[in-house]
Amino acid sequence: QVQLVESGGGLVQAGGSLRLSCAASSSIFSFNSMGWYRQAPGKQRELVAFITVGGITNYADSVKGRFTISRGNAKNTVALQMNSLNPEDTAVYYCKAHNIGTDYWGKGTLVTVSS
Repeated sequence: QVQLVESGGGLVQAGGSLRLSCAASSSIFSFNSMGWYRQAPGKQRELVAFITVGGITNYADSVKGRFTISRGNAKNTVALQMNSLNPEDTAVYYCKAHNIGTDYWGKGTLVTVSS
């Protein structure tokens, strides 16, 4: 069973930055892609960004130019650098590992952006 553990969430003022990290129990290169999702109170979970095993990245329009997804130096980590945060970014952020027919999720880390 693959385990994903997110870290790095917290409280930050608008305009600030946070760096989230996802640590997987196995190499992230064993998955087709790794992604970050978020779910705000009362809203559906949405894709924030993903990176494929080949290194292709994709972002939600709402975070383009502000967030960057990257693979860590360790082969089992993925990071999400979040800059210029605004209150609309407040949500629980989840890490997902994807293979065809299988998804693994972490338990999430809370990001709160105050105005």
